[in-house]
Amino acid sequence: MEEKKFDAKTLIGFLLIFGLFVLWFNTTQPTAEELEAQKKEQQKTEAATVDNKQEKETTAQEPVLNLSDSTAVANYKSKIGAFGYTPASEGTTVLENNVLYLRISNKGGQIVEAKMKNFVTYDSLPVHLVKDNNASFGLTFSTSDNRVLDTKDLYFEPSISKNGNNTVLSMKAKVSATDFLEYRYEIKPDEYLLDFNIRSQGLNGVLNSAAPIALVWKQKGIRHSKSATYENRYTRLTYNHDDGNISKLSESSDDEEEEVDVKWLSYRQHFFSSILATDKHFETAKLSSVNLVEDDTPETKFTKENTAVLPLKADAGELSYNMNLYYGPTDIKELSKYKELGLEDSIPYGWGIFGFINRYVFTPAYTFLSSFLPYGIAIIVMTILVRLLMSPVTYKSYLSQAKMKVLKPEIAELGEKYKDNPMKKQQETMKLYNKAGASPMSGCLPALLQLPVFYALFMFFPTSFALRQKPFLWADDLSSYDIIAELPFHIPLYGDHVSLFPILASIAIFFYMMMTSGQNMQQQPGMPNMKFILYLSPLMMLIFFNSYASGLSLYYFVSNLITIFIMLAIKKFIIDEDKIHAKIQENKKKPKKENKFQKKMREMMEQAEEQKKNR
Repeated sequence: MEEKKFDAKTLIGFLLIFGLFVLWFNTTQPTAEELEAQKKEQQKTEAATVDNKQEKETTAQEPVLNLSDSTAVANYKSKIGAFGYTPASEGTTVLENNVLYLRISNKGGQIVEAKMKNFVTYDSLPVHLVKDNNASFGLTFSTSDNRVLDTKDLYFEPSISKNGNNTVLSMKAKVSATDFLEYRYEIKPDEYLLDFNIRSQGLNGVLNSAAPIALVWKQKGIRHSKSATYENRYTRLTYNHDDGNISKLSESSDDEEEEVDVKWLSYRQHFFSSILATDKHFETAKLSSVNLVEDDTPETKFTKENTAVLPLKADAGELSYNMNLYYGPTDIKELSKYKELGLEDSIPYGWGIFGFINRYVFTPAYTFLSSFLPYGIAIIVMTILVRLLMSPVTYKSYLSQAKMKVLKPEIAELGEKYKDNPMKKQQETMKLYNKAGASPMSGCLPALLQLPVFYALFMFFPTSFALRQKPFLWADDLSSYDIIAELPFHIPLYGDHVSLFPILASIAIFFYMMMTSGQNMQQQPGMPNMKFILYLSPLMMLIFFNSYASGLSLYYFVSNLITIFIMLAIKKFIIDEDKIHAKIQENKKKPKKENKFQKKMREMMEQAEEQKKNR
């Protein structure tokens, strides 16, 4: 039997690839003088950008009505017509419970601040979803006297009341003492979901119901994480439409869509969401998303700007819509409280079978384990359980590798015998595989069976709210990358920091490849060097996982370690290569019936061989 030897050439090749990568980076870096010049130029550009941005933000803000200026007040009332009945009064009203703080402005009757009480950003500031004019929410409509109004320009009159343990805020834009347009907010104890109603009373002679009425909701996502680019990757406008279909706008570029029958829409900001749901579905919706992240710098304050234009319908000249507003974490524990709304579907589990595995397997499993174990330990325990469940697949894969190893000398003999006739060599090799009951592809099937698990976990760790800001060892946040060293420069694809967990995962997968390659990968004429491709995996993991969730790298590190130990145990205590060899020899003596595919392949190869002879 051929003994598995350490492949020194492959190791040297792998190190050379990495060395060339480092050499390429170092030789393409600018000099110290060039860096200083670039830094000064960048500072000038950033200063100009900030000044320009501040100027734009200042000019974009609505002018404040000077209530002490009687002429300005008279002009305002003349502009809004009948709605001038409501006194123009600046001010805000606070609605809050133990988890959520909201501030609603008299002007526009809209939420101007939404703050999570129990969460902070990466730099320990309160998590805001609405703040400093990053959002606007209002109705546009026409009146019977041909005015086109926007509720953002109207003043509302607030009144607070109680509904049991709930606090109710009524904001009314009045045209008389009894006739008005009302926004009604009802906040419940310890909940992020509000009851929100839009209704009118006595406006059938004021509203022009034949003209369009639209609810317009805009919001810029406020940055909460240390990497704006990473956070932006999981920031998307998601919506439920067409009887339960879940769709999303682009995660990486500007996008827009027009949809019908929209039940709810979510402005997801990675781990937090602003959601609007309605019991009377929006017949149509015009949705758009604009990417605001250009550079991953501390100056980047926003991720995406989302806009929804939602036409409303008046019934007998009056509006009546029962809605819900959610400002809170994108957490299954919270969103699953509202099964009738289906808000848990806004969580990015992944599509198809991957989403199913995340939603019904990994999320409940990790929630259970982390309820009594430290979060990092829970990942390790879940990894062990996953690998144990997948061990039959690992066994099948290793058994296939063992068969290919046993056949390797005979395949080498065929290669030498038919070295001048590749077609004949391929034909005889396939006959050998068929008689021995082995196949070079049989080791690929177990790997394919593991792909759904691989991809599901790839989505689970970066988006699992349970991992947010949970530390483990040197990692401050298992939902983001760990940092053991800051780099004074930026490496393309790699970043400006060094993460340790991807390094450990790369080392583990390298030794795993050392164990498995060469046994089930036979170099075929005209095919790329599969061993070389496989050895690229550790390098790719090292580079690309440097900016991914440390929990994901921890999983792959532990998973590959466990796989190595399982394969060593299989080799040592379960698989006997001598018995496999003897079994293969017995199989070769037995007549082997070809299936249709094998027969077709044999006939094709024989025809090709015959044509070659005739030529």
